[in-house]
Amino acid sequence: MKNAAYFFITAAAIILILIYGKGILIPVIVAFLLWILMRGIRFSLDKISVIRRYVPGWVKSIMVLGVIFTGFEIMYSILSSGVNEISGSYMNYQPNIQHLSDKIGSMFNINIVDTVKSSMDNFDFANILNQILNAFSGILSNAFMIIIYLVFILTEVGSFKSKLHRIFDNSDKYNKVKDILEKIERSITSYLGLKTVVSIITGVLSYIVLLIVGVDSAVVWAFLIFLLNYIPTIGSLVATAFPALFSLVQFGQFTPFIIVLVTIGAVQVLVGNFLEPRIMGKSLNISPLVTLISLALWGQIWGITGMVLSVPITVIMLLVFSQFKKTRNVAILLSQNGKID
Repeated sequence: MKNAAYFFITAAAIILILIYGKGILIPVIVAFLLWILMRGIRFSLDKISVIRRYVPGWVKSIMVLGVIFTGFEIMYSILSSGVNEISGSYMNYQPNIQHLSDKIGSMFNINIVDTVKSSMDNFDFANILNQILNAFSGILSNAFMIIIYLVFILTEVGSFKSKLHRIFDNSDKYNKVKDILEKIERSITSYLGLKTVVSIITGVLSYIVLLIVGVDSAVVWAFLIFLLNYIPTIGSLVATAFPALFSLVQFGQFTPFIIVLVTIGAVQVLVGNFLEPRIMGKSLNISPLVTLISLALWGQIWGITGMVLSVPITVIMLLVFSQFKKTRNVAILLSQNGKID
């Protein structure tokens, strides 16, 4: 009974810290993930002999950091211009909404025209896109703090090994901790890199479909599909529904809606169920149910940012929990097949 009380008190304290401390925790976690991503990119650059020999490490770090934050700026610019473009042209689609509402009412021979019309009038794509934009702009608004944390992480790396040696004077313990950190780094780097490749493929194929159908702001929708693909399970569903519903509003016809829904849905299924498992394999070893619960939990705590970070955080938890006897059973429950060695 006493242990159960301690557990719930600790859990409640952790949740409160996560909620009220997100202004500090999110930049720190993003900085840590960017540091891991930087190390992965630097490792890839070092495979080029000219760069490995003649470009100093600090120069490579600055180059990689510049590329990462330039990427963030490009993301923000595309989404921002997309929101403005859709907001400006949304009023032009009002006749299509009227026509569609009348068609649905006559098709079902039910007096639901006013209800459908009201629902579709209130369905503001620009507002929904703006909420997604705010999640990414929130990260960008903390860019200064993220850079500060990242710089301090980079400066601490050199002395971190010696600190670990002093903390764990026993060589076995030191090697164990070092092994955990290396596993976390490999898993996160692999996940972020391969997930980016898969998301780019999904976005490009979706862009081709939207371009052929003639959907307005095809670049914005394809880019949004690319971003939402980082959110497990729900991201692909939302990424399929958004452009399909927008095509329904734009054309006022069911045919483009069905084409977009079926083709982009097929792209999501083929890439998600066939290509992604072949590229990424099962290296993350996370249960699908745990992924879904983690997505809901972190989404509730940190919003869209939490959804994007849910998988990396769960990977870190699994790897850390698997190294200690008291939390080993928790790691087994989090894993996909119960094998955590």
